[in-house]
Amino acid sequence: MARGHGRAAFAFIFVTVVIDMLALGVIVPVLPKLIVAFRGGDTASGATYVGIFGTVFAAMQFLFSPVLGSLSDQYGRRRVILLSCAGLGLDYLLMASAPSLWWLFVGRVISGITSSTYGTASAYIADVTPPEQRAAKFGMLGVAFGVGFIIGPSVGGLLAGISLRAPFWGAALLCLANAAYGYFVLPESLPEDRRSPFRWTSANPAGALALLRSHPQLFALAVAGFLSMLAHDAAPSTFVLYTSWRYGWNERTIGLVLALVGVTSMIVQGGLVGRIVSALGEKGALAFGLLCGAVGNAVFGLAPTGTGFLIGIPITAFYGLANPALQSLMTRRVSADEQGRLQGAVGSLLMGMTSMLAPVLFTQAFAAAIGPYLGWGIPGAPFLIAALLLVGAAVVAFRAVAHPSPATAEVQ
Repeated sequence: MARGHGRAAFAFIFVTVVIDMLALGVIVPVLPKLIVAFRGGDTASGATYVGIFGTVFAAMQFLFSPVLGSLSDQYGRRRVILLSCAGLGLDYLLMASAPSLWWLFVGRVISGITSSTYGTASAYIADVTPPEQRAAKFGMLGVAFGVGFIIGPSVGGLLAGISLRAPFWGAALLCLANAAYGYFVLPESLPEDRRSPFRWTSANPAGALALLRSHPQLFALAVAGFLSMLAHDAAPSTFVLYTSWRYGWNERTIGLVLALVGVTSMIVQGGLVGRIVSALGEKGALAFGLLCGAVGNAVFGLAPTGTGFLIGIPITAFYGLANPALQSLMTRRVSADEQGRLQGAVGSLLMGMTSMLAPVLFTQAFAAAIGPYLGWGIPGAPFLIAALLLVGAAVVAFRAVAHPSPATAEVQ
């Protein structure tokens, strides 16, 4: 692929991730309210269904990320990415016009399947980027993820002023327009001679696990990634509850602090990942990122005041180094025709599984810390658990990369 085409392709992949996350974020403020409306305004009943919807969405990503990854290894990244974008757009149309809660549920199931494009986008980047530059590119994908999800809820809130269904129409328009644009500008990244046949035995979570276990270092890095991503979800699961209870923050303060988190994260992932990886190497950047995440979460969990909590934000921002470095190290340990399967495995066993486990783990830990164990004085238990998980991830990752990997695994 020519350099100019490579830049244009990466720009499209970047925009695709932004739009996918933007579309997901747009419906965040209104999906719970629409569910409650379908339940006749019963908030308690609606809350139960909100939890079910969230779990099913994560379960679909757990099940179908390996399928999309394997399909992209056989048919190419372009087809899977464009079909996923178009499918997600059509699904939002279904949700926008859903006449009942059942149809809304069906739409959410489909969106969990078709939104599993992040892994294929990562495989595309691995195809077109030299190994030594992948960490920086994966960092930029992290920026795209953050941009979309930060802007999305704001746009969704504005559209909700029109109607509860308007955000779904907006999300559909974004996804379908992106699919149409990509049809004309996105080249294929995986040549015919580097493709591998689709096999159901590998296109499932068990097959994804088998791939990760095919190389000791790859499996150890996957374990470190699992611990890291589980820890990462401590904040999304409990941030609002924790800061409201401990510091008395209102919605405005919470929104401003979340914006600060997003900005500092994007500065690190967009502007500093490449420089720090060049200075420390991928292994050093991974260790530094995980340890910064551990320290930052410890600050969150122990801070007696809101000001103390804020101190942890710039520290935790450097945790953004960990995932790009980890992804880059993992891509070096599989062949070119397995990049899709690898990213599908990451999406299923790391992202999908942690998305199902984290809300239960951290919300229950917080409930226990301010309930029966209030006397222990550890209301920040979810963040302290996250800090311990990140220390564990750093130890596992350090052991995994302490010895050189086989030369064949490093050649892409």
